[in-house]
Amino acid sequence: MDKIRRHILFSGYVQGVGFRYKAYYSARHYGVTGWVRNLSDGSVEMEAEGLPRDIDDMLLALEKHTWAQIDDIRCTTVPVCNDHSFEIR
Repeated sequence: MDKIRRHILFSGYVQGVGFRYKAYYSARHYGVTGWVRNLSDGSVEMEAEGLPRDIDDMLLALEKHTWAQIDDIRCTTVPVCNDHSFEIR
């Protein structure tokens, strides 16, 4: 199975609750690369690259985040960049 890359926007109560750090550790756990950052409108933006199953598992872990409240997740597929790590921006 080939790697894919997804651009993901999370909206809801996702800033100030450790959401980016949870994303970072979940990405490392599932072998996903890319980045995550806060946006000025209170949402969180992410690009995640890896096997589709691994990205889906990482997103499921984020949905189970204890303190965050995700109201909406919007995903689009973007070109693969072959990142070597996952970073918090």
